Amino acid sequence: MRIDQLYCYPVKSLKGMALSQAQVFAHGLAWDRRWMWVDKHQRFVTQRQLPMLATVDVALTDEALVLSHPNVAPCYVPLAPPTGNLRVVRVWSDDCKALPESNDVGRWLEAALGEAAAGLTLMRFATEFTRPVEEGAAHTYFADGYPFLITNTASLDALNEALIANGEAPVPMNRFRPNIVVHHTAAWEEDRWQRMTAGEVEFTLRKPCQRCKITTIDQHTAEIVEAKQPLKTLLELNTQPHLKGAHFGQNATLNAGEGKILRVGDSLQAVLATTHER
Repeated sequence: MRIDQLYCYPVKSLKGMALSQAQVFAHGLAWDRRWMWVDKHQRFVTQRQLPMLATVDVALTDEALVLSHPNVAPCYVPLAPPTGNLRVVRVWSDDCKALPESNDVGRWLEAALGEAAAGLTLMRFATEFTRPVEEGAAHTYFADGYPFLITNTASLDALNEALIANGEAPVPMNRFRPNIVVHHTAAWEEDRWQRMTAGEVEFTLRKPCQRCKITTIDQHTAEIVEAKQPLKTLLELNTQPHLKGAHFGQNATLNAGEGKILRVGDSLQAVLATTHER
């Protein structure tokens, strides 16, 4: 069992960055979900409301966050903290403190994606503020609920086999926007793990990840070819019979290894949860 892929998503709901290595922190991989878009009510905006966000590329240099789109010249957002006043922004039911980036960034997004993106502001998480996760045992930035999402290549293979058997197209792993993709030979084994270690880094797997409509969006084109897939097939597979909804992957928090480096190819070990622990 090894790390097959690593992904960071500096801006919530924009394209992810495939990495060969990543530094881990309690709040997630370095720079993961540090920024997000908000509307005029200071509520988060994602591909759920604006699928075209999937078409915006993201890169990081030593000095800037770089946003790219075929319709416009790249936008450079300095990594140096902005100087605006703190605002309270909302992710689901959580109120978080954040700093607004320049209005030019919002105008750039509208030029790239059109009128549907008008009025959005790019906000940067204020790191002096702590956003605890549901369990209260860790914290995160603008992720939906947990600092890490772990998926399994064999589970994707099993899902795609079921999709193909139903006459549907297979889906790539990027539909599920994981941070750590584990190469494994047994499908759904991640649902039995209590902890996962890579050298000095240790994660606790907290709960299965319930999936939403973003899994139906092509992460390159923003097209929705089949609005019910792969969610319908995940529901039919019923991998979490004690839970409602479609699930794929496991949410996780960091137990040990703050500041350590994970690398693609690193060997992994898992500790199984007993029935009463799950």
